[in-house]
Amino acid sequence: MATFKLPSTHLSPPQKTLVPFSTWYSPPPRQPPSPPPRQPPPQPHNESPFMFTISEAIKNIETKPLHVSLKKILPSFKAHHFINLINQNPYFLPPTSLLSFFNFLSSYPTFSHTVQSYCTMVHFLIAHQRNQQALSLLHFVVSRKGKGSASVVFASILETKGTLLSSFVFDALMSVYTKFGYVSDAIQCFRLVKKHNLKIPFDGCKCLLDKMIKMSSPMVAVEFYVEILDSGYPPNVYSFNVLMNKLCKEDKVKDAQLIFDEIWKRGLRPSAVSFNTLINGYCKSGNLEEGFRLKTEMEKLRILPDVFTYSVLIDGLCKECRLDDASRLFNEMCERGMVPNSVTFTALINGQCKNGRVDLALEIYKQMLSKSLKPDLVLYNTLVNGLCKGGYFREARKLVDKMSKRGLRPDKFTYTTLLDSCCKEADLESALEMKKEMVKEGIQLDNVAFTALISGLCREGKIVDAERTLREMLKAGLKPDDGTYTMVMDGFCKKGDVKMGFKLLKEMQSDGHIPGVIPYNVLMNGLCKQGQTKNADMLLDAMLNLGVVPDDITYNILLAGHCKHGKLGDFHNVKGEMGLVSDYASYRSLLNELKEASKDRHKR
Repeated sequence: MATFKLPSTHLSPPQKTLVPFSTWYSPPPRQPPSPPPRQPPPQPHNESPFMFTISEAIKNIETKPLHVSLKKILPSFKAHHFINLINQNPYFLPPTSLLSFFNFLSSYPTFSHTVQSYCTMVHFLIAHQRNQQALSLLHFVVSRKGKGSASVVFASILETKGTLLSSFVFDALMSVYTKFGYVSDAIQCFRLVKKHNLKIPFDGCKCLLDKMIKMSSPMVAVEFYVEILDSGYPPNVYSFNVLMNKLCKEDKVKDAQLIFDEIWKRGLRPSAVSFNTLINGYCKSGNLEEGFRLKTEMEKLRILPDVFTYSVLIDGLCKECRLDDASRLFNEMCERGMVPNSVTFTALINGQCKNGRVDLALEIYKQMLSKSLKPDLVLYNTLVNGLCKGGYFREARKLVDKMSKRGLRPDKFTYTTLLDSCCKEADLESALEMKKEMVKEGIQLDNVAFTALISGLCREGKIVDAERTLREMLKAGLKPDDGTYTMVMDGFCKKGDVKMGFKLLKEMQSDGHIPGVIPYNVLMNGLCKQGQTKNADMLLDAMLNLGVVPDDITYNILLAGHCKHGKLGDFHNVKGEMGLVSDYASYRSLLNELKEASKDRHKR
């Protein structure tokens, strides 16, 4: 890199001439000696006086602004001059002064910093324990260079290191790339450090590993972790546990088991958290045998199973309806002096509720209260759901009132469960009251709540209100499924409004969706009841053109319609084209039609 230099001159003895770029004269030799003022450091022959001029201006910035003192120099001042200034620093200027000058140059119109000048400043700041300021400069460099710039920035750091290279610079660089989400760049930085046999940036590796665990595939994070471990990164059980947890959450329990085995290979001892993480993974995947095997292994290693261990296993047993085994494990836990928590009790209550044993669930709930444990919202919702499914709506409502008195506010799940139960019990008034409460509490109705209301309204014959609720559902940004639309269509068709039924069918098809056979059967039934058998036949053709396969119900509806309205021959033609063999229901319809025809003949 070229350096801008002024013509150098040899200095005469100080008592006869001026010191370059200074206003101080040496005192006459005959005058009494006095303490000389502080002079700039001696100038080696290979240094440019240009650096002294700049340094002097920076030093005297309080008395004379830089743009004034350096007016003649600044237009030709380049990035490599700044790099020389930092490396030489003839006046031993402090980092604050040089950083101020760096920032001044950044805003000067004719000057442009380079990656090298930034990196030089970074090295200088780190050497003077100004790590945070150095980090800010690296952050700026990476923001400007962007993704895929790791090799360029790394090369500039090496190029400008001089004698000031610190391992912190690579920790900082990896951290900056990681914070920007440039994971591949951060990995490349690590590998370049290895390639140049530099000290491994452990802090940067930790930062990157944490980021990879959160945002990328766990197996990618595992591969990187193994790579840094093989490079000397100190292994720790915590990182292994986090990776196992991530894998278990993605149902990759076998991979989590490999990580668990790696703990031993790295000379570490698994903790209770390590075992619990893997036990939880196996239980969630339905492999209780492996969960219990690990519990036994824990006990052999004198790592005592804790409340979490037991709660996970009890929950697994309850989900497999092994309630007696769950009770025995619960008793073992209590005998070992462990106090069950809300998670344990929730697992037991949920198991009993799912098996229709709500009375036992309530007993466990009372047992929990006797131990002075405070039930949480999840436990209450579990009980409310169990009571509602068992048909104990009033008891569920009372439980919600108790929950509210304990300071727990019902959430969307609580209200939706109660609302759905009201609709199934044909208590539409209570369901609508529940809806008002939800709106009052600022809880938005979801698909389950809207569908339950629409179903209840349709059953009560309040089809106009059902259609209005359907519109509310759409306005809320929710998409009714085929079943919800079909309920409303069926309600209108039963009222004789087939036209509205077709309008709803068109809505279902608006986004290119092709409904199944049931909505068509509903419409066909409505047409046939009105004697519109010709339109019903046309609807059958439309179905076939769309690729919707008719079922037995479709043809039975058509058969009944044609029989009732005296157009059986037309139906036989359609049926013959389809090649359909009549089922038992079809034969019964035909026999009934023949009986009626026979009666008519006898009357004549």
